[in-house]
Amino acid sequence: MRSAIDRRRVLGGVATGIGGVAGGGGLAAPLRAAVARSPVPDAGDEQYWARIAAQYDVTDDVTQLENGNWGMMARPVLATYQEHVARVNRDTSFYARRGMGADLRQVREQVARFLRADVEEIVFTRNATEALKALIGGYNRIGAGEAALIADLDYDSMQDAMVSAMARRGAEIVRIALPEPASHANILAAYEAAFDRHPRLRLVLLTHISHRTGLQIPVRDIVAMARERGIDAIVDAAHSLGQVDFALPDLDADFVGLNLHKWIGAPLGVGAAYIRRGRIAAIDPDIADDDPGSGAIDSRVHTGTLDFAALLSVPAALRFQETITAPRRAARLRALRNRWVAGVREDRDIEVLTPDDPRMHAGMTAFRMRGQTSAHENRALAAQLLDRFGIFTVLRTGLDSGACVRVTPALFNSMADVDALAGALRQIAEERRA
Repeated sequence: MRSAIDRRRVLGGVATGIGGVAGGGGLAAPLRAAVARSPVPDAGDEQYWARIAAQYDVTDDVTQLENGNWGMMARPVLATYQEHVARVNRDTSFYARRGMGADLRQVREQVARFLRADVEEIVFTRNATEALKALIGGYNRIGAGEAALIADLDYDSMQDAMVSAMARRGAEIVRIALPEPASHANILAAYEAAFDRHPRLRLVLLTHISHRTGLQIPVRDIVAMARERGIDAIVDAAHSLGQVDFALPDLDADFVGLNLHKWIGAPLGVGAAYIRRGRIAAIDPDIADDDPGSGAIDSRVHTGTLDFAALLSVPAALRFQETITAPRRAARLRALRNRWVAGVREDRDIEVLTPDDPRMHAGMTAFRMRGQTSAHENRALAAQLLDRFGIFTVLRTGLDSGACVRVTPALFNSMADVDALAGALRQIAEERRA
């Protein structure tokens, strides 16, 4: 029977993390060969990274250095996704109501192992925004006269969610601007000062890696400081999962929102919410949940119909990333960032907005021309990089210090790509001085 055969193939793919694409040969063989040639992670091995880049179908129209919006699927992950789309489209509810639930549970178990969390602590969402909305909107350990803390580098929608959620509960919002230039010490000091200055704080939003500048903050240390004062932390890890080598225990946070379609390279429409075991009662059930007394994490998120094929393809994305290894991936992204930053750091007219301390950045970093802080000026700068040099970046606003341009390399980028960026910026700066 065709459906039984298909089900065995899907289950086999989920179990191996390859998704049933030609037995995984399209994914594993080139990467196994590349790893064999580079047994020790080496961020500067351009031959190795060229073989990884060959797994991506990248546009030739521009040098793509704006990869923070979402992550491109590697070719074998895309093939897996297309196969699952065809299967779900063909069998529809015959599969969805009879076998897909078990398959998705296996996917969820794999993601939980990847994150080093219990499966009961993880629930799928469509993205980190949806996960964080559920956590922020459902957080019930705050009331009238109390306060929640946000920072200028937090994601716009999450700041708005905090403002709206606290207004409904009668709580105040405290907003701080993070120090610039940032350092490990002054970021910790900024949060400590805010905690001590506002004794009625009960909640803080922490963004592990800012989508504005790429600044990585010491989440674990801040969570510990907050916990000592009776303050809960909701952590936005949308940009850090896959860009940084970490798992959930490393953050030691009780509530986290995550993306799997950014740096893990799953299909668009896959995120997750994490609630530590024992803290589920702090988050209200979703208003659409039919069992408000449930203690299960599933009751805290109600997405409606998901892209089932995207979820079923997550194991292929995990397999691809695990073949590269997390330390190698993180080191490469950081090396790409460090290469172009080193090429412009000494130019007095180019202001790089993340420190060189490896604890404070990953692959993503922003810059501006010194003194040019308006959105208009930085939009024009990004347009100049694109129109004159064929390099695609993106304007970021919302920092108290002013607008900037964000650079986000991916695994398919080469050192030549970021060298071209550094050269273009030096030329623009020189022309500005002339």
